[in-house]
Amino acid sequence: MNNDATTNNTNTETKKGIVVFILILGTFLAALNQTVMSVATPALMNDLAISPATAQWLTTGYMLVNGVLIPISAFLMKRFTTRQLFQGSMILFLAGTVVAAVAASFPVLLAGRVIQAAGAGIIMPLLFNVVLKLYPPAKRGTIMGMVSFAILFAPAVGPTLAGYVLDLFPWQVMFYGLIPLVVIVIISGHFYLKNVSETSKAKVDMVSASLSTIGFAGLLYGFSAAGNSGWSSPEVILSLLVGVIGLGLFTRRQLVSADPFLDLRTFKYGTFALNNIINVGITIIMYADMILLPLYLQNSRGYTAMESGLMMLPGAVLMGLLSPVAGKLFDRYGAKWITVIGLVITIATTVPFAVLTESTSYTFLLIMSTGRRIGMALLITPIQTAGLNQIPTSLSAHGSAIWNTIRQVAGAVGTSLLVTVMANSSDKHLDSLITSGEAAGQTEQALLTAASIHGVNEAYFVIIIVGLISLLLSFFIKNRSREEKVKKKLNYA
Repeated sequence: MNNDATTNNTNTETKKGIVVFILILGTFLAALNQTVMSVATPALMNDLAISPATAQWLTTGYMLVNGVLIPISAFLMKRFTTRQLFQGSMILFLAGTVVAAVAASFPVLLAGRVIQAAGAGIIMPLLFNVVLKLYPPAKRGTIMGMVSFAILFAPAVGPTLAGYVLDLFPWQVMFYGLIPLVVIVIISGHFYLKNVSETSKAKVDMVSASLSTIGFAGLLYGFSAAGNSGWSSPEVILSLLVGVIGLGLFTRRQLVSADPFLDLRTFKYGTFALNNIINVGITIIMYADMILLPLYLQNSRGYTAMESGLMMLPGAVLMGLLSPVAGKLFDRYGAKWITVIGLVITIATTVPFAVLTESTSYTFLLIMSTGRRIGMALLITPIQTAGLNQIPTSLSAHGSAIWNTIRQVAGAVGTSLLVTVMANSSDKHLDSLITSGEAAGQTEQALLTAASIHGVNEAYFVIIIVGLISLLLSFFIKNRSREEKVKKKLNYA
């Protein structure tokens, strides 16, 4: 009898594992696709004869569509089965990948990226929701560690992979290479995915959907455009104003609705709200390596895209290995002290990047960059799992949608903030060098390099401040007692 029960439990766990594994594969491909454009931009500018301002729409457009669709995912998860939603998302992603692969002009390539984003925007919140539905709080840390592997390893390895491909092949190969992988995931989903929650004939609240789209699109576009146009640009100010008004009206409607489109009452759970704030800081910190370091290496030091991508590879591998470990540590010890340790490591290894010079060694940067990734690996899983664990299962779809939306907005804010600080600091330092007479005898290129490095240092200093604020907040995280863990596990069962 006991053997039968053990066998049934093993089979159930295996089926759960297969479902989550397929969703993780889809998430990995979507996250990988999102980051390859940063390295590919110079090649695309040359091949398609477009300016940097035009080329950045390949990233901004993707992020806009992705960010707009994530809040809608909570409604879609109520309306469609897990298999229907995942398959539909991956088919859209495949269609966009095919369009991008055969694109011979910028408008067609942009259309492909937008279609890709329409599919990718649903996949990540769907994965979070499935994990919350399938696993009790006491076991989620380990599974979330695997999820973090997909979310964090893909952006880290993406630039390296893209740099390798671009050194040997045309840029189209990046998209052609994705096609068979996406097809395999779609076929696997058809045979092995099962629905994990009840569906309902939920009606679309078109007003909420419209306000959500206007609000998040306005904010994301405004923050993205600020990196190129500056914060005082009328375009940026108008976009942010429209975004704030749209989100304000959207929030009011959700709080008074009996069946909210996106249930913002999840924020009444203290740990979920606190961890979302810390999540903003961690997301901004994570963008330092992804944006500032390649700019410093390629623009100021003359390293190739391949070399700058390779610098992130050891950290990416270690992050992948440590994310499940961090999940297991969370299951055993809770989030508080793991997060504190992770932030201390991250801040300590970020400090050297605030004092970069023209002679800082590649090896030293490699070691410090890898250290930052080790610290980040200890942060992501405990923070998101502790936050999502506190909300009831009935709100898991809303919680995962909110979590991923905030992460997307924080990424846009972090990008524009870092780029703006770097650009403004570089300009001021260049003016200072010229005014003070220190520019005498130096070439124009040497001055520009010195100013650029100063700007990167200042941006990393901002990262350190954000890290210290996040560290302070992490001391307020409450770990569940052992009795609470047992009670939650029994109640879930």
